[in-house]
Amino acid sequence: MFITLTDVLTILRKIVDISLVWLIFYFILKNIKNNVKLSLIFKGLLFIIILKIASEWFGFITVGYLLDYIIQWGPVAIIIIFQPEIRTILEQLGRNQLLGRHKTLTVDERERLVYEMINAIDYLRKERIGALIVIERDVSLGNYIDKAKKIYADLTSDLLIAIFYEGNPLHDGGVIIQGNRITCAGAVFPTSSSPKLNRRLGTRHRAALGLAEETDAICIVVSEETGRVSIALKGEMMYNLTLDDVRMMLIDELKPKQEIEYDEDEDLNEEEIYESDK
Repeated sequence: MFITLTDVLTILRKIVDISLVWLIFYFILKNIKNNVKLSLIFKGLLFIIILKIASEWFGFITVGYLLDYIIQWGPVAIIIIFQPEIRTILEQLGRNQLLGRHKTLTVDERERLVYEMINAIDYLRKERIGALIVIERDVSLGNYIDKAKKIYADLTSDLLIAIFYEGNPLHDGGVIIQGNRITCAGAVFPTSSSPKLNRRLGTRHRAALGLAEETDAICIVVSEETGRVSIALKGEMMYNLTLDDVRMMLIDELKPKQEIEYDEDEDLNEEEIYESDK
């Protein structure tokens, strides 16, 4: 039996078709993982599906009847209620960088970035100067950059301090860092409505958490009232951090994925060596 050109094209068409479907699912799940609100929606939908399967399995007629209505009208309700979140994920799908972070920094560049940032944060907290510093990672912040004041300058502690100095017209907004450069200042971010956030905290903390709920960015906040340093990351806010805490978090979070995998493999090898020595 001979394979014709038509058969080959049919097979290739099916491979491309399946690959595109998996690619779409990959980007959707990746954005759901980086967005706290969307992950909650996804968990809710998953719970309803599991409950529907269980009701059919155990013969719960009333529960199944109610779930049929929820499944029938649920998509319309989700579109209406969660319109901002759906719009966000669609925007992120369009803006995401297919090859990952804006720029993969070398070890020396990462060390210099952390050094300059720690120096700036140390000065800002001592002088009680409020600041919001955001480091872009895999999820693009292009929509916020477009509306902010462009800078495109090498990151230095003096420049960061100057931007957030009270007399500077840009001190109220946030700074966005791409790679090892300050891309813009005066950026405005969505504020979080999370009940977990302390009511005493101001707009900077709410904006940091709001951005961390929707993206994978690292959001560093210096309080103007107390001088305390907080970091919002992956939908969580970590308060009252020391400079060493901030330094270690930055070093860990800015590592490329390949380097993180290498470190994990190295740790596993050390454990194996330790077990064999026993």
